[in-house]
Formats: sequence, structure tokens, C-alpha cells
Amino acid sequence: QVQLVESGGGLVQAGGSLRLSCAASRDIFSFNAMGWYRQAPGKQRELVATITSVGSANYADSVKGRFTISRDYAKNTVYLQMNSLKPEDTGVYYCNAVRLSGATMTPYWGQGTQVTVSS
Repeated sequence: QVQLVESGGGLVQAGGSLRLSCAASRDIFSFNAMGWYRQAPGKQRELVATITSVGSANYADSVKGRFTISRDYAKNTVYLQMNSLKPEDTGVYYCNAVRLSGATMTPYWGQGTQVTVSS
């Protein structure tokens, strides 16, 4: 069973920074992609950033230039560095990992960490 544990959320003023961490219970080499999603109150979960096993990163337009996704294989951890935070970045941030085996894609999710940006 794969476990993803997020940390690093909190309350920050607009313009501030936070770094989220997602620690995996197994070697992150085993995942085809990992990423971060967020869900604001009353809204659907949306993609924030992803990174593939070959290092290709993808970002939502709303966070480009402000957020950076990275990974540390030695620590089996994926990070999301969030700078210049805005109130609209508020939400629960979820770590995601995907493993593709043949034609089967299996997603894994963390429990989420709350990010609140005050104006």
C-alpha cells in the first residue's frame, strides 16, 4: 500500500512563501508522475503542478512563474515551492502519484494540507 504524507501548509500573508512536502512510503522512481492538486471551498479539485519520471514539469497557468515543483529521490519526497502567494491560492493541497502498469493507471492521494493566504 502506498502512502503519501503532505506537510508544510499553514497560514501566510499575501506575497509570502510556503514550501509543501510530500513524503512517499516507497521509492518515487516507481511512479510515472507525481504532482500537486488543490481544492478551494466550494470548488472542484484542480491541478497545480506535475512532474514526470523524466523530469518534465507542468503548471497551471495561475501559478506559472510563482510555484516550482521538484523532487528528492534520496528522500522519496516531492516539493512544491510557492512564492508570491495570493488569497486565491487558498485551499487544501493534495499530493498525487500515478503508476502506469500496462494499460492500468493507478492514482494515489495524500490526505491534504491546508494553505490559507490572507490579504
